[in-house]
Amino acid sequence: MDFPTNLGDLLDSGYQPRTIREEIRANVYARLRSNTPIIDGMIGYDDTVLPDLERALVIGHDIIFLGERGQGKTRMIRSISHLLDEWIPVVEGSPLNEDPLRPILPSTIELLDHDGPKTRVAWLSRDARFSEKLATPDTTIADLIGEVDPIKVAEGRYLADADTIHFGLVPRTNRGIFAINELPDLPERIQVGLLNALEERDIQIRGYKIALPLDIFFLASANPEDYTSRGRLITPLKDRFGTQITTHYPTTIEDEIDIMMVEAQLGGLDITIPDPIPQIIATMAQQARSNTSISQHSGVSVRASIAALEAVAAAALVRSVRNDEPKAVVRVTDIEAALPAFVGKIEVESLDPRESFKVASALGRQAIASVFTHIYGNQDATATVAEISQSPLEMNADEPDSAYQSLLTSYPELAAFIGTRFKQDELACFVDLALEGLVATRRLSRHTIANRVTFGPGRG
Repeated sequence: MDFPTNLGDLLDSGYQPRTIREEIRANVYARLRSNTPIIDGMIGYDDTVLPDLERALVIGHDIIFLGERGQGKTRMIRSISHLLDEWIPVVEGSPLNEDPLRPILPSTIELLDHDGPKTRVAWLSRDARFSEKLATPDTTIADLIGEVDPIKVAEGRYLADADTIHFGLVPRTNRGIFAINELPDLPERIQVGLLNALEERDIQIRGYKIALPLDIFFLASANPEDYTSRGRLITPLKDRFGTQITTHYPTTIEDEIDIMMVEAQLGGLDITIPDPIPQIIATMAQQARSNTSISQHSGVSVRASIAALEAVAAAALVRSVRNDEPKAVVRVTDIEAALPAFVGKIEVESLDPRESFKVASALGRQAIASVFTHIYGNQDATATVAEISQSPLEMNADEPDSAYQSLLTSYPELAAFIGTRFKQDELACFVDLALEGLVATRRLSRHTIANRVTFGPGRG
């Protein structure tokens, strides 16, 4: 970096200090002018959350994000740090990232008076200007604000001197962004200390009040139930936020699928995921968010969809290795492998742990029926149902993909029903979808013994 290294050179470069809010506003303007999203990678928020966020950032409001788990609150908070300048000058050695032209601590002011233009200047990256804390009951004032440093007192400083303080996260984020997740979980006495630092611009430690004109952009997240219903946030701190932004889960199956496909950890894996698979998983998640057996206070995170997609991919990989196949292809029957991952992300209103799997399994069947109807709904399945009813179809759940082609030669009506809407390596998935869809819509029955599955006459 060819940056000025002392105060004299910094002044000669034409540097003009600006506040954190002025800095963020200028960078938001730059993105708006170039028609670039202010935050990258947030799917489904273009017409809801992001316009509110743009306005809050432009006007300089501190922001609290309200929403259930898995709605991207933490990601948005972290992404806002990208709106900071890449580098800013600070007084070298300053614990508070002080601007050389706007010093805070008496010791820094004294240093500038003594060294003048020769005062050493360091450069701070944007990554170093973001601090994040998860609110927990054991959080202390020392963690957030600071504590008296006994060594500095022993050296002869007064307790009321700001230089006696070993500063906590908040002051050390001066000229940056401080974020606290799950804010209502912070004890009330700590909330009061946080309010003083952010609103009154002073800190109180061991009975001494020390003025610190900190320049901090404050962000927080909270669950709506904790924030609005339980009264766990002190009113003055709640009033401190200029803008309250409510997040939400994906409102469409298409948005849910887009998020799943971007976030699932499948990089480097040679695997094919036919379109019906993410459609089924996304439908499961959407249905779960209105299911009365599932706690809606806890929500159904998009992580449930992502974990389910990763689980079915894993099932396909295991099968392909066992069958020595060149490529793994996910099938509809792999949805069963997603249940352990899915139930780990939902809270069922029951004390019986088995109930979670029953609810998830029912959601899976409903989702298969929905996707089957969407894809095959306009086709007459009468001949296919009659064919399988007269000659029940048996198969191994771990059959290699090649076995499906020979299977269809024995069931021509099933082959005709499936048609040619799929790629060649997706045959097994669409055969599964047809069979499982006819079971889910109660036109065929399904019986499983060990690893053998039999499809036969439906029960109406």
